[in-house]
Amino acid sequence: MEVVVPKDLSATITLNDGNVMPMFGLGISRAESGENKDAENAVVFAIRNGYRLIDTAQTYKNEEDVGRAIKKCGVPRDQLFIVTKLFNNGYDSCKETFAESLRKLDLDYVDLFLIHHPKQGKCLESYDAMIELQKQGLIKSIGVSNFNTYHLEELEKVGKPIPAVNQIELHPYLHQKNIVEYCRKKGIAVMGFTPLTRGYKLHDPPLIEIAKRYDKTTSQILLRWSIQHGYITIPKSVTPKRILENLEIYDFSLNKEDIITMDQFPQQSCTDVNTNDPWKG
Repeated sequence: MEVVVPKDLSATITLNDGNVMPMFGLGISRAESGENKDAENAVVFAIRNGYRLIDTAQTYKNEEDVGRAIKKCGVPRDQLFIVTKLFNNGYDSCKETFAESLRKLDLDYVDLFLIHHPKQGKCLESYDAMIELQKQGLIKSIGVSNFNTYHLEELEKVGKPIPAVNQIELHPYLHQKNIVEYCRKKGIAVMGFTPLTRGYKLHDPPLIEIAKRYDKTTSQILLRWSIQHGYITIPKSVTPKRILENLEIYDFSLNKEDIITMDQFPQQSCTDVNTNDPWKG
């Protein structure tokens, strides 16, 4: 898969199933749920300021907030790209909980539905259920999250369609190069979560030094690194100022030397997510 470096917020990537996905969006993991609370307000504000990709999940417990925000934002549904994820793996569970997600989102379909993690097992039967839902027009694209290369190989071994997307933790402090290279070889779009390291690395001296040279924040430098690597990028924020600040990354480019420096940062996950769990089927 060709690496695409987006030029602005409108940039998209064509997935291996032919569907088109925005390359930059809003993540709302752990955002407060409730009417007019953080999750809903953040999504409304983001969409009204140009965001078109919204990433939620069953386990985030804010799908209803996303649904309300879609109704309030004033942007037609077909101009938005909504992602959610399966929490309880299994054929029946997938069918049942997906129906619940659609109800909460108050949508006729979702653009991308992911298996959130392979650690529970039952991935193959979950995938079968997702394929059926896709054939019914309820899901546009199907994919996975937190899958390592050997998890993806197991899908291929039994003849399953190649996932359109693999969402994994990605930032200069966790490259996961083997997964990225495998995905690109197989035509799987790479989507990076936690691009801002959950704030853990924003005060790292080498990162601060780079940010000073570009007169940018360390958050903007991290996001620029992500989009220059061609990753679909979904920073989480519920603060209007930060949501706007995260868009100010298209008016500069990191030079080759700084990219090399950041590519050599010490590697450390900033989450408790593990992509090295054994395959359980």
